[in-house]
Amino acid sequence: MRTLSIPPIRTTGSLSALVLVLVFAALAALAFQSLTAQVSGERGIAPVASSTDINVGGIEVDTTGDTPEEARQNGWLEAQRLAWKKIGGPDLPDSRLESLVSAIVVEKESLGPRRYVATLGVIFDRSRAGSLLGAGGERSRSAPMLTLPVMITGGTQTMFEVRNPWQRAWAEYQFGSSSVDYVRPSGMGGESLLLTYGQTGRRSRAWWNSILDQFGAADILVPIAHLTWQWPGGPVEGRFTARHGPDDTYLDSFTLRADSAEQLPAMLRQAVRRFDQIFSRALAQGTLAPDPSLTLDNVEVSDEVRALLAEAERAEAEERAARAREEADRARQQQEADEPEISLPEPEATPTPAAPVTSIVVQVATPSQGALDNAQSLLRGTPGVRGLSASSTDVGGNSVFSVRFAGDQSALAAALRSRGWAVSEGPGGLGISR
Repeated sequence: MRTLSIPPIRTTGSLSALVLVLVFAALAALAFQSLTAQVSGERGIAPVASSTDINVGGIEVDTTGDTPEEARQNGWLEAQRLAWKKIGGPDLPDSRLESLVSAIVVEKESLGPRRYVATLGVIFDRSRAGSLLGAGGERSRSAPMLTLPVMITGGTQTMFEVRNPWQRAWAEYQFGSSSVDYVRPSGMGGESLLLTYGQTGRRSRAWWNSILDQFGAADILVPIAHLTWQWPGGPVEGRFTARHGPDDTYLDSFTLRADSAEQLPAMLRQAVRRFDQIFSRALAQGTLAPDPSLTLDNVEVSDEVRALLAEAERAEAEERAARAREEADRARQQQEADEPEISLPEPEATPTPAAPVTSIVVQVATPSQGALDNAQSLLRGTPGVRGLSASSTDVGGNSVFSVRFAGDQSALAAALRSRGWAVSEGPGGLGISR
């Protein structure tokens, strides 16, 4: 019996190169598909166009009629009366009231042979109804606020990564009559990669300024919905928290409950109305003013908001002046207490020329938000400093300030060294650190 020996197959260099090229091509195709999957698909929900009309939602009706159409018509007429009464309108006949209505929004309805049960929304034309309600004048609004609705459920935080009922509630709500100017992203395309829950935890002003510039906004609003299900499809409890600004400042919170999954959309619409009340109240109290550390370039800011910012700057300047006067008074009193009273002829006063006030650029290492706040306070309190403005702030990097100082750059460097700063001088300004 003869044994056949098969010679081994030898892989040539060209074949190895071809295999490597095919492997890299397959990996590149897989990476491209993964990236495409992150920005494609049904992710975004386009927000409805805001209108200044008066929107009254959540009107429940239960009417009858000889036909289904008549029952529905009776229900819509009843919804108009209830909505008009809800906003405090005067008594009007149905014909006049119907002329004020621009649209009926069907939130939920059930139509039978002779019965109509529904939850409706009624939109009144502000130009016609405003004078009857005493609301025909101009309304002041906030600066544009980038709104980032966060939904937390099952231990997962989502914003625009997938379509969810919380984003839909914000996209479909009509904010035309609100005093807050909501900027609502759709979440389509690359927005699902840029606007994530992790972004709300960032404190870097450079990151936020880049995002706000893309959406033409001046500040950030973060309405958070934390939904807890007792069992799938069963009752759900929602804990809602309102936050604001790049530092994720807490404003208010509340709790709502839906008895079933079918009632969840209605609960979320109610939550959006509550959030609008919270943000509007914060605006009226001055809490919702844009963060001064965020750039307001290319953003139209209302006169009311500019007045609030100017008032804050004026109050800060008065506080600094009052502290300076108190320190000067204490120093003078201490000097008078230490020196004996001696009567000497008063020499002729020789006027001392005041040092010229110059603007000096100072770069400060700010590894944390606390370091940034501390640096601003210490710079303002340095003797000879007449004013301080932030050219750019970067928590975790270097922030740049423009310091108005009564003296030259060397004098400011000496004053900062005396207060414990490590100072390096350059032709373009000073660099300081702790």
